[in-house]
Amino acid sequence: MSMDRVEEVDRADEGDTVTTMAEATATTMALRYYSVAPGVRLNVRRGPGTQYSVVRTLPEGAQVQIFCQTPGTNVSGPYGTTNIWDCIDNGEFVSDAYVNTGSDGYVRPRCS
Repeated sequence: MSMDRVEEVDRADEGDTVTTMAEATATTMALRYYSVAPGVRLNVRRGPGTQYSVVRTLPEGAQVQIFCQTPGTNVSGPYGTTNIWDCIDNGEFVSDAYVNTGSDGYVRPRCS
């Protein structure tokens, strides 16, 4: 956890509007956008794998919000090889190998 989050929660105890660690984290994460790898036009698929159909393609320089993540097909990309797929919209997924999340693991809750 970053120091910013700890300070934010400490201020919550002093009467700030953020009152719990969960709310502070949810607020911080809810507004987060992640960059797609530079120079990449990224396919968005109907499910978490390369066997799913492409529903659209993100342009170069795109940024995405990740609502949840789930395991799927292994993909190699600029940010390594992974089986993590990011849900960026209702039923729309991109491989985490092309999204700069700053982590090799999950950064959002698992999709249900």
